[in-house]
Amino acid sequence: MNFTKSIAIIALSGLFFASCKDNKAEVKTEAASTEATAPKVKKEIAAANLQTASFKIEGMTCAIGCAATIQEELTALDGVQEAKVDFDKKVATVTFDKTVQTPESLTKVVQETGDGKTYKVSDMKS
Repeated sequence: MNFTKSIAIIALSGLFFASCKDNKAEVKTEAASTEATAPKVKKEIAAANLQTASFKIEGMTCAIGCAATIQEELTALDGVQEAKVDFDKKVATVTFDKTVQTPESLTKVVQETGDGKTYKVSDMKS
C-alpha cells in the first residue's frame, strides 16, 4: 500500500511541477504579445508641414469592415496625424505631414487595402 501511495504522490508532484512550468510559459507569451501590440508613439508634426487631403472612395460596402479598415490603414502610416473615413458620404479626410506622405501615396494605400480593384479613389482635394 505504501508503494502505491508513493507512486501516486510522485505522479501528482510531477503533474504539479509540469503544469507550473507551462503556466509560466503562457504568462511570458502573453507579456510578449502585449508588448508587441503596444501602440506606436507618433512623432509630432510641425504646423508648417501639415496638409489635409479629402477624397472620395468608391467600392466600400460596409462601415465596420471597409471604412474602418481603410481608416486604420491610413492612421497607421508614418506621417499621418489623423484619418477619418465616412462610410455614408464615401469620403476620407486625412491630415498628414507633407514631407512624409503625399496624396498619391494615400491613394495607393487605400487602393491596396482591398485586392487592388475593390476601392477606387477619386476627387482628391488637398
